[in-house]
Amino acid sequence: VQLQASGGGLVQPGGSLRLSCAASEFTLLYYAISWFRQAPGKEREGVLCISNSGAGTYFQDSVKGRFTISRDNAQNTMYLQMNSLRPEDTAVYYCATDLGFRCTASTAKEYWGQGTLVTVSS
Repeated sequence: VQLQASGGGLVQPGGSLRLSCAASEFTLLYYAISWFRQAPGKEREGVLCISNSGAGTYFQDSVKGRFTISRDNAQNTMYLQMNSLRPEDTAVYYCATDLGFRCTASTAKEYWGQGTLVTVSS
């Protein structure tokens, strides 16, 4: 099981980024896959999750209406579309799964991508 996160970068406040999480050696549509983030000096926190049914679950009220999660089954890739970015969204973003079917905010996931840095600054 491998997860490869990408798409981070430097963006101005109010801008957008799309993060990708490519899965290999397993089919991600069968499992719940989550995005987490870790800001400097803070604990890792859950952001969004997509279940095996395709339903999205938000773990942070601060991203509702700005972030959306989606999945391309043909590409075996999950995406995090981030709009109206704020400086407080600055963090390393990770995709992760424990190969379960339900979305949980627990960081006790067995499989993690390597993380991609998102910096929101003017």
